[in-house]
Amino acid sequence: MSPVIPVIILALPLFMFIFLGLCGSKMKHPVAGFLGTLGLGVVMVLSYYTAFTYFFSGAPEFISAAGERLQCVMFDQTWLQFTDTLYISLGFFLDPISAMMLVVITTVSFMVHLYSLGYMRDHHGVYEIGFQRFYAFLSLFTFSMLGLVVATNIFQMYIFWELVGVSSYLLIGFYYRKPSAVSASKKAFIVTRFADLGFLIGILILSFYTGTFDFTLLTSAPVEGMSGVYHVDINTAEGILSTFTSHPAPVFMGASVLTWALVLIFMGGMGKSAMMPLHIWLPDAMEGPTPVSALIHAATMVVAGVYLVARLFPLFLMEESALVIVTVVGALTAFYAAVVACTQIDIKRVLAFSTISQIAFMMVALGVARPEHHESLGYMASMFHLFTHAMFKALLFLGAGALIHAIGSNDYTAMHGLRKHMPITHWTFLIGCLAIAGIIPFSGFFSKDEILSACGSYSTLVYIWMSLVAGLTAFYMFRLYYLIFWWKEHEIPAGHHAPHDQPWTMSLPLIILAAISCVAGFIPFGKLVSWNGEPYDFMAHFDWGVASVSLAVAVAAIALATVMYRKENALPAKFKNALPNLWKWAHLRFYWDELYMFITHKIIFNGVCRALAWFDRHIIDGTMDAFAAITHKASDVIKPMQSGQVQMYTWLYVIGALLLGGITILCLM
Repeated sequence: MSPVIPVIILALPLFMFIFLGLCGSKMKHPVAGFLGTLGLGVVMVLSYYTAFTYFFSGAPEFISAAGERLQCVMFDQTWLQFTDTLYISLGFFLDPISAMMLVVITTVSFMVHLYSLGYMRDHHGVYEIGFQRFYAFLSLFTFSMLGLVVATNIFQMYIFWELVGVSSYLLIGFYYRKPSAVSASKKAFIVTRFADLGFLIGILILSFYTGTFDFTLLTSAPVEGMSGVYHVDINTAEGILSTFTSHPAPVFMGASVLTWALVLIFMGGMGKSAMMPLHIWLPDAMEGPTPVSALIHAATMVVAGVYLVARLFPLFLMEESALVIVTVVGALTAFYAAVVACTQIDIKRVLAFSTISQIAFMMVALGVARPEHHESLGYMASMFHLFTHAMFKALLFLGAGALIHAIGSNDYTAMHGLRKHMPITHWTFLIGCLAIAGIIPFSGFFSKDEILSACGSYSTLVYIWMSLVAGLTAFYMFRLYYLIFWWKEHEIPAGHHAPHDQPWTMSLPLIILAAISCVAGFIPFGKLVSWNGEPYDFMAHFDWGVASVSLAVAVAAIALATVMYRKENALPAKFKNALPNLWKWAHLRFYWDELYMFITHKIIFNGVCRALAWFDRHIIDGTMDAFAAITHKASDVIKPMQSGQVQMYTWLYVIGALLLGGITILCLM
């Protein structure tokens, strides 16, 4: 395949960002939107061509003599050279997970571009202020995510990682006249910066001991549980190969250098993927336009942490303790977010906590993956769920956007009985709910079942815990569905139009994503994506015992939601009154935001910072002020010596000469 195509895939979104950013204000609103959508459409077609060529063409550059798909560097340009092996380059890396991510990112991004043509204008056809700027930011975000997933080295990934952070800051704060949006954008930026500091330190530790940033070198190491300092031995025959040799390793607090490096790198993933305790930014990020929520917080940005762990998975296998941390963090986050989602009344925040929980599902799948467990079933299941979740969660967010666009509110209490007025939105939203609940034959059933199978192979406790989370997922999603589409219909105020389905630019993406959510589960994903390149036919190894249990749990949860929420009744109020403290804590997100405010304002600002400010003002500034005062006094003393009077200068000269003469005579004596 020509390297021109990868260059276009990266260059075209960047060009659209610059072009729309500089010239968009001079265009009519629809023109900027159509150009941005057309440009992304071209990128999507080229990405599909690249992925399908990689997976299905059998091209020599992608297939080994044994028939296995190879990692392929389409191009790689050195930017900064430190040593023969330690350098930063910019390139395009193609392997199963990066090819899969090309499809995910461009599909969801194109749907969001098309959808926004209708969403970003009101019922009278008036476009949002900053419409052209919005499309420029969408292009920048798409460029950043594409550059992240095709990075040839971990430092290139870090560069685009930070660009993704900037893009999300701009998109979350798009309504910059709205204080809550500004606050949410700053919150997302600051929280993820702290996480990214850990990521950067981890990169530096890893590169110091391995001598390279290159993914091919880092991930071609053996996985027999080595614990030591890993040095790269470079051999150049047809390509660059690496072997890692074990030496006595520096140990800090009982953990090896590699463990610390991987945990710090995972800290960056925790920030981007909103894992506890760095999850607090994601719910507030719903202040941005709903298409932004679908793009950033459902399908692409938040899976960057999962992709990071998957990219370095061979290294994580070398340090099982790091994978245990991934598992524990993911399991706790999944349960926490699912419980909170059961009590939210803002439909976008329900979906936000659902996203946190589902991303945690993927993290757990990676954490429990082991080579001895069905060829690392957890790895394949995590990537499969990443793919299916991107489609049905984007569908749910865009469906929520259609509801908000029709009603003018995020609150489900304003949305009862909408199935009669918005049939397309109703049926597509129902498909999304069935998919995320894990109902056969929708895509979520297959990917989530593989995750539960991997958990069962690893630990019965983890399997039971994640099955409980899966049941909560089905419950809160159908709670949301019934509250929106089935409860007693509101009377339409005089002078207001009845809710209705949105224009084709908004309805078509819903239909396409719903269709994908119906059939994506039948993709032979295990034959395309695995951690070691060996195909795995998960349909042939499908565990119907696990599937039956997970399906029964989902059906029971949906049945409970149906009884409680299909029709307006007193059961929800009775449940709330029976456990008022639990409901209040869950509704208020278990006071995580208040905890952070207490730590930052009461402890850091009023405690540590106040003491530091006193030390700065009184000690540092006081010392400098004392030097200035002494200098000023000394200048007052010697000022008469520079009076400009010749008589004074003569006396000083005579006195100086006499002193020098006296000193000379004394020395000679």
